[in-house]
Amino acid sequence: MQDVYRTARSLTKNTMHYCPGCAHGIIHKLVAESIDELGIRENTIGVAPVGCAVLAYNYFDTDFVVAAHGRAPAMATGIKRVHPDRIVFTYQGDGDLASIGTAEIVHAAMRGEKITVIFVNNAIYGMTGGQMAPTTLVGQKTSTSPYGRQVEHCGSPIRISEMLSTIPGAYFVSRVSVSTPANVMKAKKSIKRAFQNQIEGKGLNIVEVLSTCPTNWGRTPYEAMRWVDENMVPYYPLGDYKVPEEAK
Repeated sequence: MQDVYRTARSLTKNTMHYCPGCAHGIIHKLVAESIDELGIRENTIGVAPVGCAVLAYNYFDTDFVVAAHGRAPAMATGIKRVHPDRIVFTYQGDGDLASIGTAEIVHAAMRGEKITVIFVNNAIYGMTGGQMAPTTLVGQKTSTSPYGRQVEHCGSPIRISEMLSTIPGAYFVSRVSVSTPANVMKAKKSIKRAFQNQIEGKGLNIVEVLSTCPTNWGRTPYEAMRWVDENMVPYYPLGDYKVPEEAK
């Protein structure tokens, strides 16, 4: 009998700990399917720092290490330079990559490190109680901005993809979403492309994924998906922000 659907080999059978409606599970699936389809599972090393995804090693059936908060790109750099034949990826949230780890991702991009970065942006600190993150939208309420983020007090939300796209060593920069089936398919395409570029020895590849945090947003899973489209996408437009000349 022909298979209609098969669970990704690069995922374990462990039950995920993420909150109902959290999109980490969807993103894990897309990453794992990309690894499977490219035939690189036995050659892949993942790096996760502190945050909701710190337990990613329970769910990916690949070699995996855990880095200190924000330091995943630095650790990935070391691993890739010691083992240049390996496919190395980081899996980071916005409270990690866009805050304490900003220097690491910027300098990894400046050096053109040949790694793949999966950057999950849900505009809030998820694991530690829903505090305001560098990506929290103006007016968005969090546990540390109960009246909404104010530009005059906290500045504007940082747009990581736009910033990194200006750096020469960043080879491929894309922002996607998993809020609808159509967006999920586009996200899979970008994630797989980011891994393919690394296989070909190209510079740093990063895919920013707009995601949900229903628990800390105080919304149902359905409402959270709609909130991404109605509030995050207007400020964080989807699309490829840097594409190699030969691919245009």
